Amino acid sequence: MVDYQQIISKVYHDVLRQENKGKVPDYIPELACIEEGKFGIAMTTLNNFSVEIGDSAERFSIQSISKVFALAFVYEKLEEKLWRRVDVEPSGNAFNSLVQIEADNGIPRNPFINAGAIVICDILLEICVDPKSEMLTFIRGLAEDDQILVNETVAKSERQNSFRNSALCNYMKSFGNIRNNPDDVIDLYCTLCAIEMNCNQLSKSLLFLANEGKNPLNHQQILSSSKAKRINAILLTCGFYDESGEFSFRVGLPGKSGVGGGIVALYPQHYCITVWSPKLNSKGNSYRGMKFLEAFTTQTGESIF
Repeated sequence: MVDYQQIISKVYHDVLRQENKGKVPDYIPELACIEEGKFGIAMTTLNNFSVEIGDSAERFSIQSISKVFALAFVYEKLEEKLWRRVDVEPSGNAFNSLVQIEADNGIPRNPFINAGAIVICDILLEICVDPKSEMLTFIRGLAEDDQILVNETVAKSERQNSFRNSALCNYMKSFGNIRNNPDDVIDLYCTLCAIEMNCNQLSKSLLFLANEGKNPLNHQQILSSSKAKRINAILLTCGFYDESGEFSFRVGLPGKSGVGGGIVALYPQHYCITVWSPKLNSKGNSYRGMKFLEAFTTQTGESIF
């Protein structure tokens, strides 16, 4: 039996001793204020065994990890009709590329690049009475924690610096793939990105994707097993933008990163693990997070392959 406590502690301290390369993002001013040495890990298994180390209880901006929650919420409601508006292919380009939108006639390559998540937000405005409140309630239910909140200061900072995302939204509007007011879509997008969670909350909230769509904490069926399988497939191929192939190669688990420094990874039928370290590599993924997860799956010998 794998001793997760021992392996996580060993790898954590090994990575902690190494040089912490990368850069905290400065294009969202509030994120640039984060102490760059922060480093936390939490793992939760399907039978509710948990391991935490470092700054695992400190909340951080989940940023693009919120795209997983939004996709799950919308996919359950729209079923397969969703894929008429957003594709499921790896992008191969930067997460905020405008070029690809033109080449693909306004259909984003996948739900995890910014353009894809913006379309998902447009759909949320169509199907929800109060999408901000309903998404927060959804995420709180997954984690069984009512203390999960939006950092309004971060959200405001993002809105004031969302020029490229606004360009993406307006460009897709010209192709007919955005149906609401672009300002409202971007407002919702920035709000979801500014949700704050800690490693422990995140590792619990996405366990349903490791459990065929059922939340093991309360036994609620969030998605069908087929839908959970498909989201895991997109996480594996698209969860790290143009570094997704590298993550699959080195780590071998479905996962999602955010520019707040968080990475969530899933081992289906077993666990969800979250790593947080704010300094990002050149692709926009946590430098220490990538290092830790590569060494962790090497030590455990566990991956989906």
